[in-house]
Amino acid sequence: MSSSMAMGMRVKLSAMMFLQFMMLPVWFLPMFPYVGGMEGGDKWAFWCGLIMAFGTLSSPLFGMFADRFMNSERVLALCNFVGAGLLAYAYTVTSPQILFYVLLAAMLFYMPTWSLTATIAMSNSTTEAFPQIRVFGTLGWVASGIFSFLGVKVFGVANFDSTSTIFLAGAIASALGGALAFFLPPTPPKAKGQPLSIVDALGLRSLVLLKRPEFAFFTLFALLSMVPFMWYMVYGTSYLKEKGFEYLTNTMNLGQAFELIFMLLIPVILRKAGYKWAMVIGLAALAFRYGAFYLGATNILPMGDFAGILIHGLIFGLLIIGAQMYVDAKAPAELRGQAQGLIGLVMFGLGSVLSNNVFDRLLKANVLPDGKHDWSQPYLVALIMAVVLMVAMALFFPKAKEEQK
Repeated sequence: MSSSMAMGMRVKLSAMMFLQFMMLPVWFLPMFPYVGGMEGGDKWAFWCGLIMAFGTLSSPLFGMFADRFMNSERVLALCNFVGAGLLAYAYTVTSPQILFYVLLAAMLFYMPTWSLTATIAMSNSTTEAFPQIRVFGTLGWVASGIFSFLGVKVFGVANFDSTSTIFLAGAIASALGGALAFFLPPTPPKAKGQPLSIVDALGLRSLVLLKRPEFAFFTLFALLSMVPFMWYMVYGTSYLKEKGFEYLTNTMNLGQAFELIFMLLIPVILRKAGYKWAMVIGLAALAFRYGAFYLGATNILPMGDFAGILIHGLIFGLLIIGAQMYVDAKAPAELRGQAQGLIGLVMFGLGSVLSNNVFDRLLKANVLPDGKHDWSQPYLVALIMAVVLMVAMALFFPKAKEEQK
């Protein structure tokens, strides 16, 4: 592929990322207190917290469709339109149990879009351009707050984030993402017409990649790295709340703001260091985060809390975006959709479940008399995990010749 790309193509792919990552936080982030506030919703709030992990189960299956039967942008349109319909229905649901099943179904169609958008973008852009395009996903995540502002100021919906209107807003954004998909560049299936087996039908053909020692090691690394990584994503606001922070979402979004800067550095780091050492740097940044949080939790360095937040973009860019780029480079063309779905399942599915179980146990073992938690020990464990993974990656992961498109 050429080292440059047309501006029109870049705009379309950037808009795709913007809408795809805008449509989730508008309903997913305020969902937990909303479900907990419903009659009988306390026990269902926990299960709703796992729908993202459950949603990744369908990623390899949709990846298979994109590899064999249907253009990736059409699969993306299908996912977004079905998701829009489910979220519109969620707006009318009053039972927390039924709401859980509806939102689970919506997430089964949403989570595959992370892999689909990566496949579409990397199939129609250059290696250096992908992080510049993906950064618009971060912009979309931050910009999702516009729905809350419009709901309160324009449409007069008091306490917008505590009402079912959040699902209606998500439905609107999903429908827009579905419509945009029709204007995206055609990304045809690479394995169309090839023989189909049960393994293919289930979207599991990409498992053959695990026969390669390098890819198997990378997949295991991706899974284990999510254990400390996801702690911040799930429990970050809880920590800040116990520390007395008032503006939780705005404070967390500082990391997203700096992510805009770090994402532009990703292609430079990958070009200079290669995939192996770029991920070692990502793990070093992860270790820095939890070292900073440990100092903040123990009040040795209160500003450590902000340092741990601001480094988020470098961690996310090298570990998550770097992983997607690595898979795109190493997987055969006819398996790229499934391979992206597989790594999404491993990282955001299995990794999230493993992370929640480990950290939940650590928190329960460190409850203080006032009901709050001693966060220093969990953060110390996370720091040790990140350092061990960093050393293992540096020592044992082979530095093969980089395969660039």
